[in-house]
Amino acid sequence: MAKGHRSQIKRERNANKDTRPSAKLSYARVSVQKACFVLDAIRGKSYIEAKGILMYNPRYASSVLLKLLDSAAANAELKGMNREDLYVAECYATQGPIMKRIQPRAQGRAYRILKRMCHMTVILDEKN
Repeated sequence: MAKGHRSQIKRERNANKDTRPSAKLSYARVSVQKACFVLDAIRGKSYIEAKGILMYNPRYASSVLLKLLDSAAANAELKGMNREDLYVAECYATQGPIMKRIQPRAQGRAYRILKRMCHMTVILDEKN
């Protein structure tokens, strides 16, 4: 059975919105597994420390995440937060669509190549 009118359910759901500054990147051309190596390195770190890690990390995902971290910090400044007080509260990558391509092989065979994508999210918070 329904728990109330549709508008009432929506109102209750929207009341519990997360107000922490965040940034999301959709359809990044990097697999979730490769992005998670970099995400694990910055999770829980301060903004300045996480930025330093990403600047000197040789992986491709780190250059993408550096832009995403700066975007989340800019969103935090719009809310009146100070960059020095920020830390990475949450960061995760979820599976995106997969482009399927064909690699020709010997004797008329064809191997499938999976070009994976992911959606990355960085959520910052202020230290108390």
